[in-house]
Amino acid sequence: MNQFEQFWIIAVDLFWGLPLVIFILATGIYFATISRLKPLTGFFHAFAILSGKYDRKDAPGELSHFQALTVALSGTIGMGNIAGVAIAISLGGAGAIFWMWVAGLFGMIIKFFTCTLSCLYRKQDEDGVVQGGPMYFIECGLGKRFKPLAILFAMAGLIGCLPMFQVNQLASMLQNEFSIAPFYTGIAALLFIGIIIIGDVKRVGKVTAKIVPFMFLAYVISSLVVITINFDAVPGILLDIFSSAFGKEAVYGGATGLVFKQVLVTGIKRAIFSNEAGVGTEALAHGTAQTKEPVREGLVAMLGPFIDTHIVCTCTALVILSSGVYTGNSGIVMTAMSFKQSLPGFGDMIVYLVFTLFALSTMITYSYYSLKCARYLFGKNIGNKYIIIYLIIIPMSAIWTQTTIINIIDTMFALMIFPTLLSTILLSGKVIDEMHRYFDSH
Repeated sequence: MNQFEQFWIIAVDLFWGLPLVIFILATGIYFATISRLKPLTGFFHAFAILSGKYDRKDAPGELSHFQALTVALSGTIGMGNIAGVAIAISLGGAGAIFWMWVAGLFGMIIKFFTCTLSCLYRKQDEDGVVQGGPMYFIECGLGKRFKPLAILFAMAGLIGCLPMFQVNQLASMLQNEFSIAPFYTGIAALLFIGIIIIGDVKRVGKVTAKIVPFMFLAYVISSLVVITINFDAVPGILLDIFSSAFGKEAVYGGATGLVFKQVLVTGIKRAIFSNEAGVGTEALAHGTAQTKEPVREGLVAMLGPFIDTHIVCTCTALVILSSGVYTGNSGIVMTAMSFKQSLPGFGDMIVYLVFTLFALSTMITYSYYSLKCARYLFGKNIGNKYIIIYLIIIPMSAIWTQTTIINIIDTMFALMIFPTLLSTILLSGKVIDEMHRYFDSH
């Protein structure tokens, strides 16, 4: 193992310990308590907002509510829902899925708070376009003395939003299926992404609005077919998920505490990687929404963890666990083999088409997130040049090991979570005031 890999193993162990998991869960519980779960009563209202009923062209922002959600979902419905779930199962067992569900539930409340703030505190850039996201609501909501938190978020976002995991998993799948060298996959992805992202967020919004609904439906329907084929195994799987969540041998002694800790941390970590609740990246997308009512976008954002964790991740988990495919391969290969075993022939098409779309759509959205962080730190002219680094990293990450890449991304996500959640806690009273005002008037 070289020093580069060893460094990231130490870094992820340092930042992604039990204290951060407790902080995330405690924050979710705190937001749920002070809001009295009122945002959840707006669950169906959020779909009315998505329909365009409340869209106003004269409102500040760049994207419709629907486009803002699809941009956010194209970043979250991706390899985290497919490969990430497989990795969670291989590291933490079936019980890790239970903690992914728990994190997804609290993630809905957390996203309501962070994304309401991302529209409540926005700042005009050099071109007069309003920008939203954690660095902006930290600076505008808490004042200049908290700007170091905003800088920390943006610096971690520069690396955390690089498409390393997506390219790596896509390259792994194509090498396993077609013996294509990973570097060539990286070059092809570079060219494809480069053509699409040379533009603004409106182009990203238009692309994701077309890709996301299709890939979501294709994946969920295919998963339901596999789950139906293996339905006899489903009751036992659900029982195993719940019984394993707290460590099967928890009553037998001290060593088991470590088992429970690993299951808990793995589940929460992979859920955060899947739905990005509290990371702040989701607030970068929802901060572009064209609205004068921040709470509306908060309600729309709340749908994200429900869709990608409670629906898509659950589908992946049931497909893998019901097929019984456990391998030492990468997460994407494990999931692919599960589909192919249950759907011979047809499964191949699902694997190649949908998985590729998942990877590419996330790369498109992450390019926007990275650029937004770069523009905040260095200004628009210099920040725009960061796209060169973003594209160069694509073929490089195709040849790195899966473990190293996961450790890099997890470390950066941890460094983004701290400023995002801390500032959201400090500004939570503003969200509550807005929430009451909105619900009382609608």
